[in-house]
Amino acid sequence: MVSVTVAAFLIAVPVGSASADPKPSLQDLAKQVEQMHTEIETLSEDYNGQREKLKAAEKTADAAQKTLATSQADFEAKRAKAALLAENAYITGGLSRALAFTTSADPDTFLDSAATTYVLEQQQGEQVNQVAKAREAAERAQAGAKTRIEEVEKLVSDLDSKRDKITKLVTKVESNLFKRALGEAGRSGTRAQRVNLPIAGSGKAAQAARWALTQQLKPYVWGAEGPSSYDCSGLVMAAYQKVGISLPHYTGSQWTAGKHIDRSELRPGDLVFFYNDLHHVGIYLGGGMMVHAPQTGDVVRIASIEGRPWAGAVRIAN
Repeated sequence: MVSVTVAAFLIAVPVGSASADPKPSLQDLAKQVEQMHTEIETLSEDYNGQREKLKAAEKTADAAQKTLATSQADFEAKRAKAALLAENAYITGGLSRALAFTTSADPDTFLDSAATTYVLEQQQGEQVNQVAKAREAAERAQAGAKTRIEEVEKLVSDLDSKRDKITKLVTKVESNLFKRALGEAGRSGTRAQRVNLPIAGSGKAAQAARWALTQQLKPYVWGAEGPSSYDCSGLVMAAYQKVGISLPHYTGSQWTAGKHIDRSELRPGDLVFFYNDLHHVGIYLGGGMMVHAPQTGDVVRIASIEGRPWAGAVRIAN
């Protein structure tokens, strides 16, 4: 099973006047996005909490099933033993003691037999009690296992419901409505615009992404690592250095510096790599967008990760 964390992004490119453009203002869009991200984060943590409960419930259900198996085996063993004692008592007590005494040539032999029969009867009575108790224990174990399994099934259902809500909210946040707000600022080949994106999360990865955004419009310079200019891996190195994580100034080494993740798992701060030789890297922001230092003659800017020769992604920190 699955953990879910959702990226946040948005805002601030020039738009026409209110009279010319009746669409929601960027400030309105920003508020909507922040509200949705708050809801997403809340749902995500609820989801994580339910997953932990599910793990605990599955362990309990497993233990209950083992207890049930043990109780049933104990019950069957005691029942079989009681049946043997009952059969033996029936055989040894089939004739009355009086008849056995009068027909016995040896009173001592009779007394030994009578004592044995009495002990067997006592054992039989105790064994019957043990069988009854074992049956009750097995029934309790069966009821407990059924309850635990029902709890697991309910938790799975709740998780599916939360997952659906999160998926719908993510789709809405990353819809064309909000991508439109980024406008031309995220497209290469156009004049760069400073775009102020609120990044959700308090972890080091989100902090690194936020800091990288503050470097927008600084020029790309080969081999540069700041503070006035950067190349692609230099920007990544500087961003993570700001949050106390040391990375090498080389895309090949940054590729092996963290955990490789699927594209569907991307969240703010993850490193996104392009080309077979991994010669370009950016910092993911959410909504299919990244911040990067593109190439000579360009500046640090946000851009879409779509339409690029995707190589993979690496998670450096949470």
